[in-house]
Amino acid sequence: MNTKIEKQENNIIKVDIEVPAKDAVNYYNNAVKKLAQYVNIPGFRKGKAPRNIIEQNLGEERIKHEALEDALPKIFAEVIRENDFDVVAQPYVESYNFKVGEDLKITAKIELRPEVTLGEYKGLTVEVEGYKIPEDAMQKSIDALLEQHATSLVITDRKTKNTDTIVFDFEGFSNGEKIEHGDAKNFTLDLANSGFIPGFAEQLVDRNLGEDFEINVTFPEKYHEKKLAGQPAVFKCRINEIREKVLPELNDEFAQKIGKYKNVDEIKSEIQKYLDTQKEDIDRVNSEKAIFDKVTESAKVDIQQSMIDRETDELLEEYKQKLAAQGFTWDQAVEAQGYDNIVGQLKEDAAVRVKNSLVIEKIAKEEKITVTQADFGAQLTELSRMYQVDPGTLVKQLSQSPGVLNALSQQALNEKVTAFLAENNTVKFK
Repeated sequence: MNTKIEKQENNIIKVDIEVPAKDAVNYYNNAVKKLAQYVNIPGFRKGKAPRNIIEQNLGEERIKHEALEDALPKIFAEVIRENDFDVVAQPYVESYNFKVGEDLKITAKIELRPEVTLGEYKGLTVEVEGYKIPEDAMQKSIDALLEQHATSLVITDRKTKNTDTIVFDFEGFSNGEKIEHGDAKNFTLDLANSGFIPGFAEQLVDRNLGEDFEINVTFPEKYHEKKLAGQPAVFKCRINEIREKVLPELNDEFAQKIGKYKNVDEIKSEIQKYLDTQKEDIDRVNSEKAIFDKVTESAKVDIQQSMIDRETDELLEEYKQKLAAQGFTWDQAVEAQGYDNIVGQLKEDAAVRVKNSLVIEKIAKEEKITVTQADFGAQLTELSRMYQVDPGTLVKQLSQSPGVLNALSQQALNEKVTAFLAENNTVKFK
């Protein structure tokens, strides 16, 4: 096989390939045999029709297409291996000339990984603002703990308060029409944390048990249901039950009841340990980011737009999946935020991600940092723990998703390079 290499702009290599006629014929004949297995031709069993009959029924172009489908991956793999190309995308065919009995001629483009020129990445001193534990962190943690163990008391002798949880019926109308899915029976609502339309929960305060009443609200201008956006609405309501939240008293008895603690001081000591650990984690993450930002800032790399576009497409798919998981559609997001705003931000994020990935790979190559089986196993163990799936079952599932396996490998490499940079640079907290 003969090849002619021509370097072009944007890390693109143009390759003219000549495959000897005898090899091209073999690819063609193999395609005939493969297609014969699936074609029903009167008078012949499957796979037994001669080549000329297959050609008459399918046509040479169909056979050539099948031959190229089989041949191109092998041809490109040989070209890449012989020239030691570091590719970032599948090669694509610009043109070909395939005449049976003659050399197969292919012109293709191969996109190469951009060359990264690292600046200083060892022996740096980076200043980082140290995380400060908020003064009210201890009290907030205690309050949250008491909230977790709060009980509720059914109230019958007073009106609702804004700290109550109520059980009520409601039915909504807008512009004289009943609102679809705008009604419910015995709906439970925490008035302090309702998440309802602005002004809704507030009008449920100071109401009597069993009282029938109406409340008036206006849907937000950017409400996800276009028909209701900015429209006034009336809700007919009835309070069926009022529940008052009762917080336990913070004392030694409470401490002993909720766990291994002997007294309140031990609870506070445990909380302080958690807050200190949280500070260490935040400082570590901020330090790693500051070091990496400084390293990438000094690195020089000419990234082709095609890499950023592909990364943008991946981020867009991730974004749509997150929207779906939250019960929203892509159209609703575009309506609320604007297409250009969303895609523009994704493109910026994609450019950062691509450069970060290239810098990590370059440092790994320079320092001979590799992902071992143990590193990969640690990633799998963490995943199995997170999703509570047996490691063996997880491996079987992931083996069907090469993209996920590659992502795990990349994550392991990221962590090892990040650890290397942390060990070889100095952080000063301010």
